[in-house]
Amino acid sequence: MQTLDENSVALVFGANGGLGLAFARQLLAESRVGLVWAATRDPDSPSLQDLKRLYGERLRPVAVDITDEASIAALADEVAGHTPQLHLLINAFGFLHDEADGIRPEKRLEDLSAAGLERNFAVNAMAPALIARHFIGLISHQQRAVFASLSARVGSIDDNRLGGWYAYRMSKAAQNMFTRGLAIECARRAKRLICLALHPGTTDTALSAPFQSRVPAGKLFTPDFAASQLLSVIDRSDIEDSGGFFAWDGAAIPW
Repeated sequence: MQTLDENSVALVFGANGGLGLAFARQLLAESRVGLVWAATRDPDSPSLQDLKRLYGERLRPVAVDITDEASIAALADEVAGHTPQLHLLINAFGFLHDEADGIRPEKRLEDLSAAGLERNFAVNAMAPALIARHFIGLISHQQRAVFASLSARVGSIDDNRLGGWYAYRMSKAAQNMFTRGLAIECARRAKRLICLALHPGTTDTALSAPFQSRVPAGKLFTPDFAASQLLSVIDRSDIEDSGGFFAWDGAAIPW
């Protein structure tokens, strides 16, 4: 990958989720990656500990609450205390539903709730912005670096033909706007930093599980496939792509 060399450092937020874990696993399998920080609420999860036993000090599972700015800031300080630069930062988390709290994608306007809007925006829009705010110093340097956030095609305003899913669509559209704004600012202050919004396709994770019966044959991807595809998109990206919104196959998605 042109993003990485033998001294490169990657950080994956949401590293215990389906896609986040796949990203961490594939980055560790790439011999040029020197170190992968795996940020999650549960750094002691069996999956991450299995990777830790396999890759040793090349993997550093660390705790973070992405809905708590103080936790994000503390993690930035911890990472900075061990390494002066990051070359790849991936936000591999997302929120769509929580059955326990009665939060589901809305089918009609009457289904909207403040709780659903707040949870969607806190995770999908606010968290990537706050992560960028506290990690900008680590990803702004003289080498090529990538800040990538997992978005969703349903966050495209131009592509919205079905309606519904208000909170999720709105929060992903807000995330996309942040990514575009960040890219514009970085063109002035971090000229080697590429900022990307990425759509992984419908992936077999807990987020999509209640809706998989509607997915056409061959369109439900494994986390490993989606992560591999997106790493290829990241690898091929150039500074001219910064601020763009791209699907798993590299195709540009309209805003």
